[in-house]
Amino acid sequence: MKKKICLLLCLSLVLLSACGRKSDNIRFGAADIGGMYYAFASSFSGAVSKDTSDYKFEVKNTAGSAANLRLLSDKYIDLGIAQADLIKDAYDGTGYFNGNVCNGYKAVAALYTEACQIVVKANSDIKTIDDLQGKKICIGAEESGTEINAKQILELSGLNSKLVEMANLDYTDAAKQLANGRIDAFFCTAGVQTTVISELTKECRIKILNIDDKCIKKLITAYPYYCKYEIPANTYAGQTESVNTIGVKSVLLASDNLSENAVKQFTETFFKHSKDLQYATSLELITDEKTAVSGIDIPFHPGAAAYYKEKDITVKTK
Repeated sequence: MKKKICLLLCLSLVLLSACGRKSDNIRFGAADIGGMYYAFASSFSGAVSKDTSDYKFEVKNTAGSAANLRLLSDKYIDLGIAQADLIKDAYDGTGYFNGNVCNGYKAVAALYTEACQIVVKANSDIKTIDDLQGKKICIGAEESGTEINAKQILELSGLNSKLVEMANLDYTDAAKQLANGRIDAFFCTAGVQTTVISELTKECRIKILNIDDKCIKKLITAYPYYCKYEIPANTYAGQTESVNTIGVKSVLLASDNLSENAVKQFTETFFKHSKDLQYATSLELITDEKTAVSGIDIPFHPGAAAYYKEKDITVKTK
């Protein structure tokens, strides 16, 4: 009888523990503080938490796109954002990843277009990309999409490491060092209005360099995931003219370890709260499901696919 009572008590404790179990922990890889991945991840986590208490989010500071792909592959994070130009390379082990296959994740949705922004002080003698020769410039954090974009832009502009001094810094450090005159320019690939650039305008006047049409054409030909992008005038304080540059889509990715139900709920939350997320981040988010699935060459997570199926949209899952 005592054994039966003990067994019943143990079972009761297990059931009570399960019923009162804290929410599943979701680790969200979000790049540098001050960048738009971090702003989106924080706002998105809040939106999910409003809809359900089933999940507890940890927004993780990471180096950026390439790092997020590696961290997803190694199961250190559950959700992450990465640039479309890197995702397929990581999945196949080609291009930047050069034989190092990083998979174990699937697509959820394209979020918004990121702009490649080259920031200098307004009183700088740097007027064009050619003027970066002989200057010290930040090309972004190591393993970031910004670093890769910067190197591609510089290479196709005829500038290599012998002609410019390149430094790896996160966005916050880059902004501080530009304001203090320790670097002459920094690259930042992020959705506009980028928080760190907006904050920088409170410390010093800035300008953003145009990428000329010839270079843009070369970049789009060499790297088809790029598109021509215009940063509207007055996006940042003191920026009175529009800026021509290139853009690349950012994509939300989910680990294969996440359940179909969880990812379906996350996908639904993104579209359900897209307007709220836009207000919270100032990003021009993709709010149409058909647009959100276009141009993505890796399989979609079964949970995302289940959501899209309800909208009569078929996506590949293998």
